[in-house]
Amino acid sequence: MRIAVLALVVSVAASQGSSAAAERGPPFAVEPVRWVDVRHSYRAGCPVGPAQLRTVRVSFWGFDGRPRVGRIVVARRVALDVLAVFRILWRERFPIHRLRPVSAYGGSDDRSMEADNTSGFNCRYVGGTTRWSMHAWGEAIDVNPVENPYVRGSRVAPPHGRAFLDRSRYREGMAVEEGVLVRAFASVGWRWGASFGDFQHFSTTGR
Repeated sequence: MRIAVLALVVSVAASQGSSAAAERGPPFAVEPVRWVDVRHSYRAGCPVGPAQLRTVRVSFWGFDGRPRVGRIVVARRVALDVLAVFRILWRERFPIHRLRPVSAYGGSDDRSMEADNTSGFNCRYVGGTTRWSMHAWGEAIDVNPVENPYVRGSRVAPPHGRAFLDRSRYREGMAVEEGVLVRAFASVGWRWGASFGDFQHFSTTGR
């Protein structure tokens, strides 16, 4: 009987320890970028090369309320700012669906958005132009693209984002004025793309 009680106490203590560890999450870290994280999102001629990029590893909360670990590729010079933003989102339990480098989707922005993936570096132009996107500099992040779609005229990207066109009705994972997500990026001087219909977009310049 005493052995059974002792086993129960040890089990409860281990469970509580595990829960506390989950609350803290694994260490947040800035790491050298891995080739697998940029093999499909980088190409010769990009405004920044792999040596100027970093992989930021962070803890985040899924939509199911469970802790997860993800990676995002950004410019070396903004890596610590990005780390600070995700620490705030972790502390405030802001939910994120996925957090993977765009390279995991073959470098396709459309595929990444359809997967509701939060992403950073991708060597591409601003849609419909030959001007480098801030993503090509590693200084922009798109957060929860389905909940925060890009809207221009009748175009909604990703298409599933149509369910979130009513920005007055808050739902989990949305970027809203004075909300946790917008305030977290504003705390490091980043701007939100809502003024030009890009609700998922945050960058050092706003574009």
